[in-house]
Amino acid sequence: MRKFSRGVAALILGSALAATLHAQQPAPPVPPAAAETRPTGNAAIVNGQPIPEVAVYRALRQFPEQHKEMARKEILAHLIENALIDQYLKAINITVEEKEVDKIIDDLKKELAQVKKDYLKELEAMMLTEQEFRTEVAAQMKWEKFVEKQGTDAELKKLFDSNPDVFDGTMVRARHILMTPGNDEAKQKEAAGKLRGIKQVIEQEAAKAVAALPATATALEKEQARANKIDELFAAYAKEYSVCPSKKDGGDLNFFPRAGAMVEPFAKAAFALKPYEMSDVVATEFGYHLILVTNRRQGTPKKFEDVKEDVRMLYAMRLREAVVAQMKPKAQITITPPNPPAQPANFPAPK
Repeated sequence: MRKFSRGVAALILGSALAATLHAQQPAPPVPPAAAETRPTGNAAIVNGQPIPEVAVYRALRQFPEQHKEMARKEILAHLIENALIDQYLKAINITVEEKEVDKIIDDLKKELAQVKKDYLKELEAMMLTEQEFRTEVAAQMKWEKFVEKQGTDAELKKLFDSNPDVFDGTMVRARHILMTPGNDEAKQKEAAGKLRGIKQVIEQEAAKAVAALPATATALEKEQARANKIDELFAAYAKEYSVCPSKKDGGDLNFFPRAGAMVEPFAKAAFALKPYEMSDVVATEFGYHLILVTNRRQGTPKKFEDVKEDVRMLYAMRLREAVVAQMKPKAQITITPPNPPAQPANFPAPK
C-alpha cells in the first residue's frame, strides 16, 4: 500500500498549517456539502491515550467517498503509530521547551499573514483548537530532535552503502490484490489460501497459453504469451476480489521507488521480483497482498553527498518503524472499527 506523502501526513497531524511547517502544500480539502459538525468520541485508545474521532475526520474528509473506507484504516494506523512514538519519546525523556513551540507558531503566523490568511481561522477550518495544534507541533519537534540525535553521518552512510537500490532511482511497476481478513486467525488463513489459489490458477493458465503456441514459437514469443496471460488474469482477479481502490485499474499501482512510497514489507517483496513474477502472500498492516511486478526501470548509481537528504528521510522512516515495532506488541490498543467489507466465500474464474 502506498504511504502518505508528507503533505497528507501533515493533514493527519490535524491541519493544513502543519503542512506549512514542512514546506509542503497538501491537496485542497473537498468542499463540504453542508456545515460540518465536529465529531465526538474516540476512534481509538492507545495505552490509555485517546485518539479522538475528529483527528481521523480532519484527514478523512480530504478523500472522495469511494476511498474513505481504505483511507480511514491508513489514517487511524498512522495516528496510532504517532501515539506510540509520542509515548516512547516521553519514556526516554525527549522534550521541547514551550519557547521552541512558540517560535515555530510565531513563524507560521507570519507566513500566513503574508498570504492574507488568519491563523485562528485556519485552525477553526481544520476543527483544531490552538492547544491541539500546539500539542501536535511539539510532538513533531520531539521526533525530529530524536531523529537528529540518532541519525549521525556515520549511521546515514552505513544505510546508504547497504541499500544501493534504494537511492539509485530504480523503480518497479506492480499490480496487487488486497484482502483484509482482520485479526481473526481463521479468516487470515482463508485469505492467504485464496490468494495462493489465485496465484496457482494464473500460473496454470499461463502455462497453457504457452503450450498452445505452435512448435515454431521462439523463446521470446513464449515469454510474451506467458506475460500477457498473467497480466490479463491478475488484473481480472484484482477487479473481482481486491478491496484496494486500485482494483478499478486491475490492481495497478504504477511505478514506485524502493523507499518512501510503500510500506516496507510490500516494497521489499516487490523489488525482489522480476517482471511478471508473482510474490507469495505478503502481510502488511493493511492486510494480505498478492503482488505482480509488471515492469522495472533500473536507476543509476549515486554519490552519498548527492542523496544525503533522501538517506536521512529513509533513516527517519525506518527509525519510526523500529520504534513502532518495539512499542506495538505490548501496547493496549482499543479501536472503534468501521464495518469491514464482505469477503467472497471462494473464487470462481473472473467474469
